[in-house]
Amino acid sequence: MAADVLVQEYGRYFKLKTGVFRGGCLTGPNHSAAQLHGYLSYLMKCNLTKTPYTIFGYQGKQVRDNIHSQDLVNMFWHFFQNPRAGEVYNAGGSRFSNCSIREAIAICEEITGNKMNCHYSGENRIGDHIWYISDVRKFRAHYPGWEYRFGVREILESLCTGIKARV
Repeated sequence: MAADVLVQEYGRYFKLKTGVFRGGCLTGPNHSAAQLHGYLSYLMKCNLTKTPYTIFGYQGKQVRDNIHSQDLVNMFWHFFQNPRAGEVYNAGGSRFSNCSIREAIAICEEITGNKMNCHYSGENRIGDHIWYISDVRKFRAHYPGWEYRFGVREILESLCTGIKARV
């Protein structure tokens, strides 16, 4: 948080062309996730390796938006091309690229042809949000030429390819 505020203040006060990108769920083909971090990557890894996957609470209906690393780098590129002073942007999949755990499991199964080995824990993770969708409207207003290339399915396909190359 200190770095976030420092970049904003110096950018605005000294007219420095700085930007803060507050990332939500960031992922890509080389994402090395763990059980409690990077759920799409970890989910795909469990599917491909036939490792049991635990769904924590909310019947697996909790929703996250995900942004592919290439879409995030493209955000940075647009900012770099026309930087602004002390700006703050949310960086996530927004309503373009989001899903529940249940939906992600179904897509993984479609992509790989493997049935997920899931377990359900009625206890949700501490601090877990039921619904998290990044609001990227400000970035889109400032950089209307920026577009997403990867939706949830394309992200999971990319993860599948990346994980297969490493396993």
